Amino acid sequence: MDGDGSLRIPNRVETLRVLRLMGDFRPLLMLRGNDDGYGTRWVLDGQQVQPAIARYLMEANFVADTGATEFGARTLTLTESGVRFRENGVRWWASLSVVEKFKITLFG
Repeated sequence: MDGDGSLRIPNRVETLRVLRLMGDFRPLLMLRGNDDGYGTRWVLDGQQVQPAIARYLMEANFVADTGATEFGARTLTLTESGVRFRENGVRWWASLSVVEKFKITLFG
């Protein structure tokens, strides 16, 4: 699962899981704010996405801001390069043996 060569992919298994869940139609929601003391958070299907993964996807231009929801959250959807990255990641995962998948899941 190769991404932008200058950026290290954080937790490859979790990053691929997020990309698979996003698919072509589910946006990643970015909830800005320091009012509650938590800062910016990213959510997908009601589950929080690790900040390192969300930042990686944004910095590598795999997701783009496509507007705000009626509640003020920003919606981030996959770009063309994000779709290719997801497809490459799915192929990469499928090419691994069970032992390799276990090692990557366990050790990153």
